[in-house]
Amino acid sequence: MEEVIDELRELAESVPVPLELPTEDELVEVEEQILIPLPYELRRFLLTASDIVYGTLEPVTASDPQLHTYLPEVASVAWSLGLPREYVPLCEDRGRYYAVDAQGEVLLWTEEGIDEERWESVWHWVRDIWMES
Repeated sequence: MEEVIDELRELAESVPVPLELPTEDELVEVEEQILIPLPYELRRFLLTASDIVYGTLEPVTASDPQLHTYLPEVASVAWSLGLPREYVPLCEDRGRYYAVDAQGEVLLWTEEGIDEERWESVWHWVRDIWMES
């Protein structure tokens, strides 16, 4: 995990208004808004790497409710489109959603349903999908 974060930070783009990492209190607020606990690996991602801007994908964030990547808003849209409620969105990609299950595995959901391809953890998804975007 640390190696992936270090590599991602090296690749990160400089932006005029940097994102901020959330606090534990902000994550509790997010959980209260979405009414389910955050999977452990997603929580770790939000606390350690959700301030990174890189590539064409924009994973969810949890520190600023005004951002279009704010997790409760992304979740609301994803669930309204049909993403099963037990999955927490990680990233929206052209109407498709990468989402995390309770065990921390990442899957891809489209209008047709859940794709067969899966990633063992958020960090595998970061390495295989986000860092390649």
